[in-house]
Formats: sequence, C-alpha cells, structure tokens
Amino acid sequence: MKPLQLALLLTLLSVPATAEVTTTVRHSVLFQGKIKGRQITQQAANGLWTVDYSYRDNGRGPDYKEEIRLDAAGTQVEHRVRGKSTFGAPATEDFERKSGVAHWKTISDSGTKSVSTTAFYVPVNTAMEAYAMLARAALQRPGGKIAALPSGDVTVARIATHEAQAAGRKQKLALYALTGLDLEPTYLWLTDDSARKLFAYVYPGWMQLVLEGWESAAPGIEAAQLAAERKWLEDLATRLTHRLPEPILIRNTRVFDSVKGSLGPSSDVFVFDGRIAGIWPAGSVKQDAATIFDAGGKTLLPGLFDMHDHATAWGALLHVAGGVTTTRDKGNDNPTLFALRARIDSLRNVGPRIEVSGYIEGESEFASRSGFVVKDVEEARRAVDWYATHGCREIKLYNSIKPEWVAPIAEHAHRLGLRVTGHIPAFMRAAQAVRAGYDEITHINQLLLNFLSEPKTDSRTLARFYLIAEKAGALDLDSKPVQDFIALLKQKGTAVDPTLVAFQGTGQRQGELSPNYAAVATHLPIAVQRGLRQNSMDITEENHLRWAAADRKMVETVGRLYRAGIPMVAGTDAIPGFALHRELELYVEAGIPAGEALKIATWNGAKYTGTLADRGTVEKGKMADLVLVDGDPTQNISAIRRPVLTLKGGVAFYPSEIYEALGVQPFVEPVKPKALAAATKNAP
Repeated sequence: MKPLQLALLLTLLSVPATAEVTTTVRHSVLFQGKIKGRQITQQAANGLWTVDYSYRDNGRGPDYKEEIRLDAAGTQVEHRVRGKSTFGAPATEDFERKSGVAHWKTISDSGTKSVSTTAFYVPVNTAMEAYAMLARAALQRPGGKIAALPSGDVTVARIATHEAQAAGRKQKLALYALTGLDLEPTYLWLTDDSARKLFAYVYPGWMQLVLEGWESAAPGIEAAQLAAERKWLEDLATRLTHRLPEPILIRNTRVFDSVKGSLGPSSDVFVFDGRIAGIWPAGSVKQDAATIFDAGGKTLLPGLFDMHDHATAWGALLHVAGGVTTTRDKGNDNPTLFALRARIDSLRNVGPRIEVSGYIEGESEFASRSGFVVKDVEEARRAVDWYATHGCREIKLYNSIKPEWVAPIAEHAHRLGLRVTGHIPAFMRAAQAVRAGYDEITHINQLLLNFLSEPKTDSRTLARFYLIAEKAGALDLDSKPVQDFIALLKQKGTAVDPTLVAFQGTGQRQGELSPNYAAVATHLPIAVQRGLRQNSMDITEENHLRWAAADRKMVETVGRLYRAGIPMVAGTDAIPGFALHRELELYVEAGIPAGEALKIATWNGAKYTGTLADRGTVEKGKMADLVLVDGDPTQNISAIRRPVLTLKGGVAFYPSEIYEALGVQPFVEPVKPKALAAATKNAP
C-alpha cells in the first residue's frame, strides 16, 4: 500500500472529529510477562466503537483497526475491519445490517442473509473486544445462546470468578466460556458487574491480554482460568474415557506391520494390563475375553505419532480422536506443558502421550517467548541441563540462537545423550547447522532457506515464509548445491521433520478452501470453515503462480529426500489430528508409498523419540497404543481419516464421541464392544 493510501485509510478508521470520545480503554498484550502489544478501545458519544489491536511475537502478529456500531440488543449494525493478519495478508472486512438483511464481505468470502432474530456477526479477523461484545449480547438471551452470522450459534456460560489484585487495588471478575466459535472454548474475563467490561483474555502458556495497569495480576488470572478449565476437562474425560474389563479382544482385524510397511492377514489381538498380550490368526485361539471388539476386517495400526505439536488441552482431544497416541511437543511454556502431561498421564484429561523437545531461544527483539530464552552459551547449557534432568530426550534451538552458539550447545547436549533439533538460527544456513551438530531439521522451509537466503536474510522475520513463497518454485533440485546438501544429510544421518501441512496452501487464493482441510471442512464449526478460506499471507493475482509453484516444489523436495534415504518423521504444527492425516496424504503425493508413509508416522516416530521399546509396532509386550481404521490405508492413505477406535494403554476412546464434544460432525460410526463375555477363570 502506498504511503498516501495508508494515511487516508488510517484517517478513515479514526474516530470522526465530530464524535466526542467518551471513554478510552487500554489493554496490554503480554508474552512471558513482557508487553509486546496493545488493544486500545474508544467509545464515542454517538455510539461508534473503534478498536486498535496490534502485537508482535516471534517476528509476527496482527494489526487490526475496527469500527463497530451496536444496536440496543448489543449486536452489530456495522462492523468494519482494516489492517493485516498475523502473516501479513490484508485484513479487510465489512459487515452491515439494514432492513432485516445482513451483508458481509471479507477477503475470503461474501454474502447476504435475512435476519429475523437477534444475531451477532462473527468476524474472520478481530480484536478481543468484539468477543466481549458478543458475550454481552448472548448473555441477554435465554440460556446465553445467540444466533451467529453467517450461521451457527454461540453459547456463553459463566464458569468461574476471581478477584484480581494489583498495586493495592482489587477487581471482581467473572470468567465466561464461549462455545461454537472454534474447536475449543474462547475464554473471556469480564468485570463481575452489570457492565461486564472486558478485563482480560488469556491463552495459557502463550499470551495474556489484560487491562493496562493490571499486568501484575495476569499470572493469578491465568491460574484461576486453568483451574476452571481443568474442572471442565476432567468432566469431559470422565465421559469420554472408557476403562474396559480385560482381557480385551480385537477380533478379525488386519494388523499393519510398521517395520515392513505392509498389512498382515486377518488376526485376533488380545490386550491385557494395558499391553498387547498376543496376536494370533483369527479364530485360532479359543479364549473368552471380557471385552470383545469385532473389527470386521478393519485395519489395526500402532498409535500414530505427531512429531511436531504445541500441546494444548483441547488439541490433545483432537489428537486422540484422530488416532494419535503420542506427540512430540516442539515448544511450549514448560510449567503449563508438564502440568498438562501429568493430567493426561493420570487420565484426568484425554490426550496422547507427550514427549518433550526442550525449547531454547536466544534473547532478541524477535524472540519467541516459550521454554527458555537465553542470553549466552552458558545460559543455554543450563537450559540443556534442566531438560536433561526432566526426562527430555532432545532439545530444539530457535531463530534467535546465535550461529556461533550452536556447536558448543550441541556438544553439551550430545554429551548428556540429547538429540539436537530445531529451526536454523538467523544468519546461518542449514548445512552449517548440520555440520555444527544438528540431528534433525524442523520444517521444510528451514531446509530450503539453505539455498534461497542471502547472508543478510533475517529469518526471525516473515522473510522465512515469503522468501520460500517467492523463490522456492524456481529451485533446481538437481543442482549441485541441492545434491551436495542431500549428501551431507545422508552422511550425517540427519533427520527431517517437513511439516508440509504447515506450508502447503502458500498458493491458496483468498476465498479458496484450504487444500489441507478440504476433506473435513464441512464437519467443522462455521467460524473455522470461514477461516480456512483465508490465506494469512499476502497472496495476489500477480504472485499466485509463483507461490503455487512453491507448494509443488516443497512436496517434490520431500519425495527427493525419501528416495535419497534421508530419515523423516511426520510432524504437523497445525490443527491436531486432521493435519497429520493430510501430512501423510502429502507424502504419498510426493511419491512415498502409502505403507512407508504410515511407517514414518509410527515406527519412525517411536525410533526418534526413543520409545521404540514400547511403541511404534503392534507386537506382543508393547503398550496397547492402537488405532482401528475403517479401510485399508496401505492402499488408500486417506482411509487414515476414518478411525473408529483408539486405544491408549488399553483404555478406549471413541473418535465420534470426542468430535461431538468439540462441535465436530463425526465422520464414521465407532466400533464398540458387541458383547461382554465372562472372563475365563484360571485357577492356580
């Protein structure tokens, strides 16, 4: 946008000079206790609300300027958004309701709808203030339920209270949960009075938005929210977790051999004490079982591994519904993560087993504030020590680690038996990181930047995304630099975690449905569906073909790596469960046989998390972490999208039940026990 155009836009979005501002409210946006942005809300005497919302974390963040007019019911008559999204796409949105007809237009969709009842328009891009408006409008309706535009409903419930304290002041707050917007609840802290003003929004372990001057109260608010959420999740776990009488028999199933990458003959699989007790040809062992599942020839696989996750309590549910029984967390707030893992392990929450990759970032203005943020090599070594003594098998280095730190950090980690993985630090190339001690490269873009970045390229910024979009499509994979680098990976035994699903769709035009979720989109909440039609990067008609070529080249690169014998693991860094299914489809598109793609998501996952003794194959004595799939994914990899039963340590979960609890329309009916037979009593 030209400077004059920008100036005009900012003028249009400011409060009109004739509209006297009656209130101005400021909120701080914090990451790890540091202020990294602001939300400034003004209300004019003529009823116009303006919101200015902006932050920066990890070199990225949104900039939204909004104008909102509400009617007496608290719903929008007008709502306009201008600015840019987290990754730099235009955030342009217009909503108007006139004479009983709603009109909306965004960069991803547009439409009209007759409105005969109270309804609130849910923007694709918005600051947190709009959600507070939504909550107040819903709470005026019976049961806290309000119709949403373009479609659906949102329900708002008061679930907890808290008294915030800062600098001798106190404020009574109420926590409200908004459901129907997303795949997890949206929480808001409003003042516990008739005004119900927005006080705080917290995404535990990541971000806190809190009323200016009350920043010191944020940790207490977060703790109160976590306590309320824990109760909610524990109630869900009680309903969704099925501890079945043992032995458990999965009868007439075809077992996937994750070593050979192929499917075996019809078998009976017995589970006892949370482990696989035996695998025999179907019908060959005449033994009763307390719980019997008739698989009807469906495929039984080891539980899947998602090797690039950032664990959340609600995402953990989606993983299990998708057949994922182990994840590798690649960066999180450590206290939040370890507390979540403990609750999952004790079955108080539903979720996969979590293997932790210890996150270490360097201090800088671009630093991502998760895990440990260090100022020098010595602090990094102490962080490695902490992870080593907390059961971690590897560390992950991030963008602001200085290149000269990598070798001494890697040497120290290797001395303690930890692998070294991660992003390639800014001003360093992937080949240098491999020679300095990297055991694994995280993300396909970090690998391709080896050939596309310049010495001054700062990959802490959005350049790490836009450079790939602009130049990757023209990269010659047969060139000597690429072939030499692949040979280096082979020589060093360096693994790659491509997370193709996190980058595919670079060439997705605004308004088109994300190719990654096209197969499941209609099953998701409407607000999620609308978001899937938006490319968060600034794609245009001029750059579309180049960016689409980059999508294809990333897939082709993964195929080349596989054929060259480079070890890979299947990670996503995207929507839990659904994204791993798509990741495996992309591997097959790259030319990897479906059975080998499944091996990457099972056997390789166990190998590179150091858990192969217990997981990764369907073998006697191993943990009963299993997923039963409707279809044969070795012939059609997309069958992986149809799990009908997930076992974790012999405990059963039915995917359809989990999906329904999260507002997702189920894909297939579950397989449940046909009968409960009396267990055979064997006298000593």
